Amino acid sequence: MKLYGYYRSSTSYRLRIALNLKGLEYENIPVNLLQGEQKADDFTAKNPFASVPILEAGGRDRAQSMAILEWLDEAYPDNPLLPRDTEDRFTVRELAYAIATETHAPNNLQVLRYLKDTFDASQEQVDIWYRHWLTRTFGPIETRLTQLGTGDFLFDTPGLFEVLLLPQIYNARRSALDLSAMPHIERIEQACLALESFERAHPDNQPDNPEKDQAT
Repeated sequence: MKLYGYYRSSTSYRLRIALNLKGLEYENIPVNLLQGEQKADDFTAKNPFASVPILEAGGRDRAQSMAILEWLDEAYPDNPLLPRDTEDRFTVRELAYAIATETHAPNNLQVLRYLKDTFDASQEQVDIWYRHWLTRTFGPIETRLTQLGTGDFLFDTPGLFEVLLLPQIYNARRSALDLSAMPHIERIEQACLALESFERAHPDNQPDNPEKDQAT
């Protein structure tokens, strides 16, 4: 397998976590979004959406992270990302898709650049936008986790929800969003970061992170 991604891309981050949780080996191929490498002809030939990640697997180039995650769980059923029980599976999907559609969608790089380039938004205005959509979803997720009485993870082991949550927590930390009023989210964050699968997937530990060599 080959994973084309960017170290700070939320969708690339979630794929790295999922592949690690499933124990699947992959080659990490960096795509520099800031330099526009995702718009190059050779890349769009693989992925006409001009976005990361791409997972080269099973004889084809696979785009769109949520579809890739579903395919991974079907093609490699060991260490499943979704629980066996139907109602538990719904709970995972409810929270995971809230993150994918209500937080990531309005906060991805293309949207943020559009705000600046088309509407002349300042960085301060973009930051306000960014934190708004994080809070808009994290608040209800924290409420749902309280209702469910969760422990270190949503269920017994980390799965699809944690795969999507951790990249957005990383973004929240970078944007200086205060999470102190969200103890369930913070507890899940700490439990996940203590696991090798999540540690290896973290942006700080990726070969294309320009600060990685400086920190070692």
